[in-house]
Amino acid sequence: MKSRWDQAAAEAAVARYGAEGVGEDLALRTYSARLLGGDPSLVLHGGGNTSVKTTAHDLFGEPVDVICVKGSGWDLGAIEPPGHPAVRLEPLRRLRALQRLSDEDMVNAQRQNLLDSAAPNPSVETLLHAFMPAKFIDHTHSVDVLAIADQPDAADLAAEVWGGKVALVPYVMPGFALAKLAAEVLEAHPGVEGLVLLKHGVFSFGQTARESYERMIALVTAAEDYLARKARPAAPAAAPRDALLPAAEALPRLRGALAKVAGARWPARWIADLRTGDAARAVADDPRLGDWATRGVATPDHVIRTKRHPLVLPAPTMDAAAWGEAAADAAAVYVSAYEAYFARNNAAVGGIKTQLDPLPRVAVIPGLGLVGLGKTAAEAAVTADVAENWAATLLKAESVGRFEPVDEAETFEMEYWSLEQAKLGKAAEKRLERRVVLVTGGAGAIGAATAAAFAAEGADVAVLDLDDAAARATAARVGKRALGLGCDVTDPHAVRAAFDAVCARFGGVDIVVSNAGAATTGMMARMADETLRASFDLNFFAHQAVAQAAVRVMQAQGFGGTLLFNVSKQALNPGPDFGAYGTSKAALMALMRQYALEHGADGIRVNALNPDRIRSGLLTDGMIASRAGSRGVSEAEYMAGNLLHAEVTAQDVAQAFVFTALMTKTTGAVITVDGGNVAAMVR
Repeated sequence: MKSRWDQAAAEAAVARYGAEGVGEDLALRTYSARLLGGDPSLVLHGGGNTSVKTTAHDLFGEPVDVICVKGSGWDLGAIEPPGHPAVRLEPLRRLRALQRLSDEDMVNAQRQNLLDSAAPNPSVETLLHAFMPAKFIDHTHSVDVLAIADQPDAADLAAEVWGGKVALVPYVMPGFALAKLAAEVLEAHPGVEGLVLLKHGVFSFGQTARESYERMIALVTAAEDYLARKARPAAPAAAPRDALLPAAEALPRLRGALAKVAGARWPARWIADLRTGDAARAVADDPRLGDWATRGVATPDHVIRTKRHPLVLPAPTMDAAAWGEAAADAAAVYVSAYEAYFARNNAAVGGIKTQLDPLPRVAVIPGLGLVGLGKTAAEAAVTADVAENWAATLLKAESVGRFEPVDEAETFEMEYWSLEQAKLGKAAEKRLERRVVLVTGGAGAIGAATAAAFAAEGADVAVLDLDDAAARATAARVGKRALGLGCDVTDPHAVRAAFDAVCARFGGVDIVVSNAGAATTGMMARMADETLRASFDLNFFAHQAVAQAAVRVMQAQGFGGTLLFNVSKQALNPGPDFGAYGTSKAALMALMRQYALEHGADGIRVNALNPDRIRSGLLTDGMIASRAGSRGVSEAEYMAGNLLHAEVTAQDVAQAFVFTALMTKTTGAVITVDGGNVAAMVR
């Protein structure tokens, strides 16, 4: 591992933060923390912690010795100075004289000594940092260090890897007891450059930010070099004998299997994130997978993300329906095993804990890879990142010995530790979290507004549009995890490919907004056949292709879904010279009702909106001006020409789509979004 310290960049950070009133110590602490956080082989998603001992000033302007330590909720990769809240140092050090300290009292003592009462909670490992004398301290969960620290003979290996540069700390769960033990070990080994916490991670320290950081890099590099020298050649993975289901077919079946096992008691819908990198495939395809999956997490901090074990699924070498049933059976066994794990470990601590949901957070599919599961795509991605980290650690550990992380009881203690669970937060779920929404015509005015509205409700969104660049740009505005795809919806093969891409990305589809369309003008009696056919291709047959693809995925998932159409007011209130548009939209409304009739038994709700006079690619500013002029009214009066005398916007239509998606007991309905148009009212 190479040091990424750049003295010019460090000095620039000091100058930049200094202009904001941040001292040099905290500026350099922030700079080097971000270097560590930028490498996923060192820390992941809130993992690891860093500190600096420095001087701050209280309300009276008096200097106070403080420790600025990473606060809860901050990620080292993006940390800023407020992410290292200042805590009075001397009161923390005095705590070391106590024989015991409860978690609640520890947290209270740390908060009592914050200089800023509004600052985040200091790290659960604050006392460990405070009890050590060094000015700068870094803590990571390096993959390479853990590959050694998770060995049954880690003490012997450590002597060979680092010699006398580190001291070893036996495994103790983070908190007061670990802080005291680490301080005692350090005092017994003066002159070391770091501590290796067995089955946990590594600390480095120094009197400057650069010294502590580069010691961390040196300790990790020594582990890397040892593993490279001693690694046994990897055995070639046995490839599945039969053809595999593609991810686009397997993942919806996995979602369905989880929903079947969850029933009404646990969350039924999960977003999936498939990883197919070298480490993921090496673990998934190895004949030792069944054994490896029982070993545990690489570092206890990961258990809140992944649970102790992944769900091991059969190789998808059978037809999709049969594999889905096999996946459900495997998930049921997993749930039963988790409930038994909870029961025996909870009994050992006096039966004081409340069981978390027993569903897996990681699934392993031979021939495909590792799947992270979460209530959102962002959460699933975090889980998948941690799963890949576990796979990398396991493979490296097995290459030189045996991967033997913390045992079941220790893992349970960490999983059900209140301070660890607090890292996940308790925010209420948004109304459409756990849903994947696909919007066609997604880069247009209504489509873009609809994508944004669903994202605001917590859904993960895929934006489809004929213009690939516009689809991607719209998705980027909607959110970091949104997917933008170019798709010609008049091509059924392109539609199927787009749905496959969405399923491979998120695991499936829950809500489809079939919105793409275009208006063709001209009198029917004079219209060329090709013009009329082109209108029906886009305004009817394209929706049929989208609906077919949607139903296919929803049936595979087995827990219903929602299919929504934009039929326009033309379906009910045709206008002169818009015959091609009106007749195709009327046919679309009939199609909607037919799907509602045929797929209610599948739990698929099918509804439509008939908006009117929406500023969009169908109704441009030029068209508005022309129509208003021909009627002798202002543009505003024309756009508000309805019973409510109010212009209807793309955002209004978007909110109506969301509202319709939330109507869980309605199907076959047409919802008007036009401000009141008697001629377009549904009779």
